[in-house]
Amino acid sequence: MLAWTIYISFIGAALLLLVPTRYTRALALLTATAGLAVTLTQLLFPNDLDELGVLKSIINLNWIPQLGIHYHLAADGISVVLVLLTGIAALAGVLFSWNVTYRTKEFFALYFVLIGGVYGVFLSFDLFLLLVFYEIAIIPKYFLIAIWGSTRREYGAMKLALYSFAGSAMVVIGLIAAYVVSGANTFDLATLAQHPFPATFQYWAFPLIFIGFAILAGIWPLHTWAPTGHVAAPTGASMLLAGVVMKLGAYGALRVAMTLFPLGLDFWRYPIAVLAVIGIVYGAMVALVQRDFKFVIGYSSVSHMGFVLLGFMTLSQIGLSGAVLQMFSHGIIAGLLFAVVGRMVYERSHTRELSELEPLHLGRVLPFASVTFVIAGAASMGLPGFSGFMAELQVLVGAWRTFPHLTLLAGLGIILGVAYTLRVMVLAFFSDKNAQSSTYRAGVNAISLPEKAGAILLLSMAILVGLFPSVLLDLILPSLHSPLFERVWKGGAP
Repeated sequence: MLAWTIYISFIGAALLLLVPTRYTRALALLTATAGLAVTLTQLLFPNDLDELGVLKSIINLNWIPQLGIHYHLAADGISVVLVLLTGIAALAGVLFSWNVTYRTKEFFALYFVLIGGVYGVFLSFDLFLLLVFYEIAIIPKYFLIAIWGSTRREYGAMKLALYSFAGSAMVVIGLIAAYVVSGANTFDLATLAQHPFPATFQYWAFPLIFIGFAILAGIWPLHTWAPTGHVAAPTGASMLLAGVVMKLGAYGALRVAMTLFPLGLDFWRYPIAVLAVIGIVYGAMVALVQRDFKFVIGYSSVSHMGFVLLGFMTLSQIGLSGAVLQMFSHGIIAGLLFAVVGRMVYERSHTRELSELEPLHLGRVLPFASVTFVIAGAASMGLPGFSGFMAELQVLVGAWRTFPHLTLLAGLGIILGVAYTLRVMVLAFFSDKNAQSSTYRAGVNAISLPEKAGAILLLSMAILVGLFPSVLLDLILPSLHSPLFERVWKGGAP
């Protein structure tokens, strides 16, 4: 059934180009809701009595038999969690894009092509098919930013595309090499994961594929596309960029590089952990001094994604499960923060400069936006009761057992995260400096019903997972004990 998330998205994209413009938003909402409903139905009413979260094949058909390429879709708990994240982000993004009036049909058509590609990546277990969906997800990003974006949109779109395609080229080279060296005449992930690649091959193939994917996850120092792209993107696209597109890179690094090359993983483990911690601290420090509200959230995404990469390198159950949980948590929280900044604030104030927002006293002018940002900011800081707390706690516990000194530095990133969140909260919403709210209030539109619905959806998920993390951990943990990860836990031993 999960395969229908892909098909619904692509069918919706095609129909959006055919229906009259007045029906565009309703069809977009219906398409996003249907994709999410498919995932929820699969979770609530599984097709069999097997343990939820265990790898299950969905469809496996010969595609290019001469090269051993199959149209193979499958899902385990990790896939299901990220497919669920995609469905939630897609629906929220539609609600926060309700105000798009310029070339509306094309906007939502590209939007759902991107969503279909993302669904496809999370469900592909043939690596050639995964790359096809990966590229499908990359292309619409460029047009969404270049056509509907704002600040330096052409530059931001091109930079994001070039970084993405450079990373894709690295991945393609590594996977072709793995295909040839294995001699198995297949791109099937499960088959290649069991092949004992020579250690010398793994030492260079692992960083090639891992970094190629991790570029899209915002790994330092190849992260600079992320803040630029986030700032340039329209609100719905920036929500997807932070919410799910960055997760494509993290997912590929985990699912492909780490499972195929466990010896290379063990060899490069500490250097990548160092890069992850630098990203955590650097992203937080740069966010602390930004003057553009959206840049603060953009650099905070780099910092929070560093916890995902650090969790991967712990090679422990608690660290890896925390990293996957952080992928979901960050997707929800970052999407909400971008929605508040890009849609609720910028579309009404026409500025993102904190110095210009400060005298507007938006806490009184836009009370719903201010309350939403306060709650989302608390979630971003990792306060107990929100999804980010359990995710980062698990990563830090796993990292402490493996890299205690690096964990102390990662803790510094959390402290800085509290500082930059409180700083922008006060400057944008609760400053009394030269208050102009009485004169500014008259020209401001109230927060719309779609915006409120999108915010409530995302806040509800952050709180639900924060209070009941087992909802997702019960899906994630069985996946980490599947045959795919068997050699990862053994350090590459057969």
